[in-house]
Amino acid sequence: MRPAWEVREGGSTTSWFTVRLAFADGAEVEALAVVGDGGVCVEDVRARPALSLDDLAVLADWIEGPLTRDCGLGAAPDTEQGRATGARRARPAGPLGPESRRRVAQTYRAAQAEGADPVLAVMGATGRGRREALRMIARARDAGLLTPRHVKR
Repeated sequence: MRPAWEVREGGSTTSWFTVRLAFADGAEVEALAVVGDGGVCVEDVRARPALSLDDLAVLADWIEGPLTRDCGLGAAPDTEQGRATGARRARPAGPLGPESRRRVAQTYRAAQAEGADPVLAVMGATGRGRREALRMIARARDAGLLTPRHVKR
């Protein structure tokens, strides 16, 4: 996080910051964030690979705590809670190929057994968005690790 520029008008100050996030799997996010009286707003985002809508929705949560703390804007969100959110959404560096498909299948079946939404379980376990989680589930099905989605009678 680096200060980009600051504007003072009347009694209020608005500050822009360049924020860079790097994940273990090589994903990178660069954002231009604005900190003012109203809190934190994200103005511009560049990500490699592209962020899913779910990831984009929590981007402000990832950076809000550190920005408000550094700018002295009152009480920042609980750091433990902030870390939990970031850890949940970060893309864990996991195995690729057959091992990944086995883990997706295990997560999917465990969620089904608990009566939970299996797609959401895979999303949470992999840190991927819905679309990519569905692709991973399809790959596990194609590998014969999950039953076919539609059984013809």
